[in-house]
Amino acid sequence: MKIYTRTGDSGETSLFSGGRARKDDPRVDAYGEIDELNAWLGLARASSLDPALDPEIIALQRDLFALGAQLADPADAIAPRVTKAVIDDEHILRLEQLIDRLETELPPLRRFILAGGTSAGAALHVARTVCRRAERRLVALDPPIDPVLLRYVNRLSDLLFVLARAANHRSGVPETEW
Repeated sequence: MKIYTRTGDSGETSLFSGGRARKDDPRVDAYGEIDELNAWLGLARASSLDPALDPEIIALQRDLFALGAQLADPADAIAPRVTKAVIDDEHILRLEQLIDRLETELPPLRRFILAGGTSAGAALHVARTVCRRAERRLVALDPPIDPVLLRYVNRLSDLLFVLARAANHRSGVPETEW
């Protein structure tokens, strides 16, 4: 199978349902934001990230593929016989537990901090802002998306902030307060 299909040359893309949508369609834009977020997580992984955090980031990347698939199939048009990856409340609980665990090793926040630190920490800070942008795109979708996806993305941005802090802390790089 070739990587190029030429089917998008007119500014449209294929949907899971078999239909077509313009590439500037709000739903396509929303899952494009999720794709960008996934790429930033890949950059964080490639940027001297603490190896103990790598499996956590990989799990997030897998979650984002599932989330993107749910966004690309809003009417559940994929045949029922196909196993679908789904984000649910268990995923959100996993994020919350990871936030709680990582926060035990971090100094308490007393002020706002500036994004930066190690290359991995900085990439995670960028990922957090992309996550917030994706959240705004998701909120704007009509018809509205499954509320669990919004909760997941909201919690994910919190986790990315904590992961950025943890990456910097584990590398011995102090945070710069505002």
